[in-house]
Amino acid sequence: MVQFNHLLIAFLVVFALRSLFQLTLNRLNVSHLRKKGGHVPRVFQGSVDGEKLARISAYTADSSNFGIVVTVFDQALLLAILLSGFLPWLYETINRWQPSFIIRGLAFFAVLAMISHLTHIPFALYSTFVIEDRYGFNTRTLKLWFSDWIKSIAISVILSGALLLLLLALLYHVSNTWWLWAWMAIGAFELIMLWAYPVVIAPLFNKFEPISNVELKDRIVSLMEKAGLRVRGVFQMDAGKRSKHTNAYFTGIGRTKRIVLFDTLLDSHPEEEILSVLAHEVGHWRKKHILKQLVVMEILSLIGLYLIAKMLHWPYIYQSFGFGEPVAYIGLILVCALLSPLGYFFRPIGSAISRRFEREADDAAVTLMGTVKPMRDALRRLAAENLANLVPHPIYAWFYYSHPPPVERISRLQHMEGGGP
Repeated sequence: MVQFNHLLIAFLVVFALRSLFQLTLNRLNVSHLRKKGGHVPRVFQGSVDGEKLARISAYTADSSNFGIVVTVFDQALLLAILLSGFLPWLYETINRWQPSFIIRGLAFFAVLAMISHLTHIPFALYSTFVIEDRYGFNTRTLKLWFSDWIKSIAISVILSGALLLLLLALLYHVSNTWWLWAWMAIGAFELIMLWAYPVVIAPLFNKFEPISNVELKDRIVSLMEKAGLRVRGVFQMDAGKRSKHTNAYFTGIGRTKRIVLFDTLLDSHPEEEILSVLAHEVGHWRKKHILKQLVVMEILSLIGLYLIAKMLHWPYIYQSFGFGEPVAYIGLILVCALLSPLGYFFRPIGSAISRRFEREADDAAVTLMGTVKPMRDALRRLAAENLANLVPHPIYAWFYYSHPPPVERISRLQHMEGGGP
């Protein structure tokens, strides 16, 4: 039986404050869009007309409101699972089989994962076949969507199952120092995934071919050499069979390092802009942003696992949610649920660091290209094509945005070249 003690009440207060803050920020952002979104910002004049601006505003509002619906549902589902007594019931039900500790843990997590995946199907379908379709982005068929979903589930079962199996084994066999071994195992797993993703997982969903434009490929290779970066190949991806959104990225480590260009990007951008987008990504490598992010994530991961380990055997937590005794694998869920609302309020720190990295990468791209114009034009076109919000509320952008807002970013570039058009 759930006990409404001081711990549970404090959790519910922080949980409610987070939910209220999320709803308020979203409302603030949509209201700001309605007030300021009727005029094309100066840096977008000539590239965005009134009709495009109206589509941007409508897409932003629809996406934001739908995102809040999903968030509210997720939080309501979590509270229902935590407060209804479902977790103790599930624990007792699995225990009747009398399996081993590890098998009980795997079954427990499997049921929760299945609930999450199944309840999110309607939202994923609505996002793809209503919102994305309404604004001309979706090109995916229902058959392809379900094929992707089945593959994602299979990959998740294999990879997450293997990692969870190892974690449960550590909890059972080395209960005092499991968190340190888990930290090392998770770090190794992440490195393996960075290496394997481009050559094992990504090809299960998309077709990757050497870029067909030989001249562009040579220019890309030359740009990489100028930056002192060697890659194993330059590939184009058939992203257009799922969406008309445009993008490009680096992926892999060591011998699997490669450049990937969306076919939608190749079809809609001139070569200079494509090179500037890649130069921006190269900037992240030259500034060691990926390495810095990995180091920070590993430090936070170590601290997080240590805190979880310290709280894992605290009987008060289990009593609060209806358990008579500590159970390590259930404690993982309960402790993470307790800490998650607090962690949300630290999000602006990560956002600010990410925006700083993006500005540094923009600077590096300008240096590599020797001019501001292609980067500026690429950002204009990317924002217009992807219907990016041109006037986010400053507080919303400060809290959530991992990239500087488009107007701020382009204005900064124009200032670098003396305010040219």
